[in-house]
Amino acid sequence: MLQRVFGRVGRISSALVGASRTLSYTKVSAISSDHFSVVATESPPLDNPKRVKMEELGSFIASALPKYVQFTQVAGNDELEVFIAPSGVIPVLTFLRDNTLCQFKNVCDICGVDFPTRENRFEVVYNLLSISLNQRVRVRTYTDELTPIDSCVPVFSGANWYEREVWDMFGVYFVGHPDLRRILTDYGFEGHPLRKDFPLSGFIEVRYCEDVKRVIAEPLELQQEFRKFDFQSPWELLPSGGTEIEKNV
Repeated sequence: MLQRVFGRVGRISSALVGASRTLSYTKVSAISSDHFSVVATESPPLDNPKRVKMEELGSFIASALPKYVQFTQVAGNDELEVFIAPSGVIPVLTFLRDNTLCQFKNVCDICGVDFPTRENRFEVVYNLLSISLNQRVRVRTYTDELTPIDSCVPVFSGANWYEREVWDMFGVYFVGHPDLRRILTDYGFEGHPLRKDFPLSGFIEVRYCEDVKRVIAEPLELQQEFRKFDFQSPWELLPSGGTEIEKNV
């Protein structure tokens, strides 16, 4: 009898501990910054060693580079994010590549994000991979329409085309890039398509011209003026007797 009672009490206590860990894991708190707005989770559960390991790595990186690293966090799926100042692109990426505890020797992607309401509207995100340690890190920095960022091609030669894509789509200029020109849009294209203020219709259109036997670019001409369509079914305006219902204007 006593064994049954103690066994039941043990199962209840284990369930309560697990529930408390789950609650502390899912509760979130907002982090405010002058250039970033992120949401970070609180202390992870003790039975998630991967997340604990990534938090320790983030603390190590922040302590090693306090001049450039503003803060770190472990986002969803236990992914480490390092938020840095624009001046720290080269030293931070070099440290992440060469340090024996990091060894992030592969750059998987470089992309841009546009936040028009911010003073520094663009974020540049570097996704790095450590094959030897099987870890990933996301480095995020910021800039505006006029301030350039140092090119990381001297650190990662594979970043050449990635930075060309960010320049083409967002207009972020990279200082020291060996060949910074458009990569996705056509020659002579004006504007940067992934900016939030870029019109969906664009400014120019391309077509094949029979006179010159080639594809030409010319200013965009819409075939009709803007029209507002009423998608209400016309059958709803007629009752069973066939008399038209007066429509309230």
